Amino acid sequence: MKSILIPIGGSDTDGVLLETALAAARPFAAHLQFLHVRVGVGEAAQHTPHMGFVSGPALRDALQQLELQQDARSNASIRNVHDFCVRAKVELCDTPGRLDTVTVSCREEYGRTLERVLFHARHSDLIVVGRARKPNGLPSDFIEHLLLNCGRPILIAGSTPPQSLTRTIMVCWRESAEAARAVTAAAPLLARAERLIFTSVAERSAHTVAAMNDVVRPFAWRGAPTDMHIIAPDDRPVHQLLAAAARDCQADLVVLGAYGHSHMRELVFGGCTQSFIRHADRPVLLMH
Repeated sequence: MKSILIPIGGSDTDGVLLETALAAARPFAAHLQFLHVRVGVGEAAQHTPHMGFVSGPALRDALQQLELQQDARSNASIRNVHDFCVRAKVELCDTPGRLDTVTVSCREEYGRTLERVLFHARHSDLIVVGRARKPNGLPSDFIEHLLLNCGRPILIAGSTPPQSLTRTIMVCWRESAEAARAVTAAAPLLARAERLIFTSVAERSAHTVAAMNDVVRPFAWRGAPTDMHIIAPDDRPVHQLLAAAARDCQADLVVLGAYGHSHMRELVFGGCTQSFIRHADRPVLLMH
């Protein structure tokens, strides 16, 4: 895991995003590629609430305001990366060099935001993203689009900067292809974990125990300190049970398959996945 892409927006949440990316990069001395795509005014207008109801002089003023916002985001994103490099003592470089330390590059591109991010995401080992807390000119389902279309694992930053991602990792297991892909995608991080906890919500108790033992065994053979936790279902939704388990074990990272069901031509993610995408308070690695 040597190439990590971080789409950066120039917002006040960039700090947590930058620190999460650094925590992901350190175990591998990886290269962090920060990418800011300046959203075009027309593109931003499509994803800004209430713009469809504005016309005449008010529309002109609103578009000018969007242009100013994009200027501010562009300037802030570059400034945030440079400040981060100074603070973290990492080197800015555009070509591969030292392989024993984290390095950083930063680029700015223009327009067709999702297309540009997907292009670079498919050429990276991991994508680290933050959650938008307010309108930013991007689709509200930006992360879902990445999950569906980039073919790479997505690491969503939590609410606070992490000190590490590998002290305790909780893997949410369900007998499915999505969970198996998530474990494979997270394997480089799992191999460096000080403690692994495989967690499942019991559906058919005997089957769940047998499946979990089988999943955990290869990690035990590798010498990783591995625990198994099977949660008895109750009246709470599955995402609440898993979130509570992550808090109880103080997980630095939660690994989860991105589950969904077909609806027309789109894949709509289920409630558990959506909850972790939108509301998890700690870093979550997802793979579809």
